[in-house]
Amino acid sequence: MRVSALASLAAAAAIWLAACGNASSAKDEASAATKAPGEQAAAIPVEVVQPSRAEMLATYSGTATLEAEADADVIARVGGEVRRVLVEEGDRVREGQLLAALDDRQLRLEVAQARAQLSKLERDYRRQVELHEKGLVAAGAFEGLKYDLDNLRATHELAELQLSYTQIRAPFSGVVAARNVKLGQTLQPGTAVFRVTDTTPLKAEVFVPERELERLRPGQPAGMQVDALAGRTFPARVALVSPTVDTKTATFKVTVEVEDPRGELKPGMFGRVGIIFERRPEALQIPRVALVEGDGEAAVFIVKDGLAKRRAIRTGLTNAGSIEITDGLAGNERVVVVGQNGLKDGNKVKVVTLDAPPEKATARR
Repeated sequence: MRVSALASLAAAAAIWLAACGNASSAKDEASAATKAPGEQAAAIPVEVVQPSRAEMLATYSGTATLEAEADADVIARVGGEVRRVLVEEGDRVREGQLLAALDDRQLRLEVAQARAQLSKLERDYRRQVELHEKGLVAAGAFEGLKYDLDNLRATHELAELQLSYTQIRAPFSGVVAARNVKLGQTLQPGTAVFRVTDTTPLKAEVFVPERELERLRPGQPAGMQVDALAGRTFPARVALVSPTVDTKTATFKVTVEVEDPRGELKPGMFGRVGIIFERRPEALQIPRVALVEGDGEAAVFIVKDGLAKRRAIRTGLTNAGSIEITDGLAGNERVVVVGQNGLKDGNKVKVVTLDAPPEKATARR
């Protein structure tokens, strides 16, 4: 009897426990059924920025070496001993300024000899003119004398020209870049004595792909960043655009003039040239990292009412850090810049930080 009572009591306890468990499970299911779909998972942390409006520049960038406007070797046109050297490297010179002088004694004697011969023949010619007018000199003899006179005049002028070459002068205004002559040295004709460079203005030649031909034209603003001067940028402008394309390289030449009022730049310096061919003063822009791509279109995620919303956009100018938005955003949205790659439309998100708007950007091609 006692065993039967204990068995009955155990069965009753099991039924009570099962009933309690079923009630708790039903309660959990009812509670889960009342939750919104977006509350099924924890909120995803993201960082956002608000689009900003600022100037954006479209530029073409290329490398180039600075060259002088005029650069030439000054050649000794006659031989002789160097008697005077009047300038040193680094000196500024004017066009026609005397740089050095050669021994000119022999050439002076040759000029004097030619002048004396010319004077004698001119007197003879004047007497022959009088006789010719009276018919006392044959026409052939008179014409021969006139030819000799013209020939001697040319000889005299040539001797004076050779004498002038003993004075070595600057071909244009500029700076003496090299001095290759010493006092007392005997030069041969054709020896490079000096090198003169005109550094105002300095120019850089950039070879641009032909697809950019329609974008570039003379007068466009530019800048040149020079490595040798700690990456400083000097203002410049496009001076010339070649109208032809090199068939071997499929490029055309663009010549840029670089401003250097303090004379800090030197020919031969290397740098990067940026030519501005488009300027948008109020471009709507966001960080480039905010872009997500899919289905062949650009898009971003924005945060609205705590949920991530995918928004298709159209883009314009870009640079390394920013991109212009031409359609799809009004400018007052909060755009996800961190955490967007794992988002889906409708995900619940939690904004962690709000960064400052992006700064002015310069687009590059």
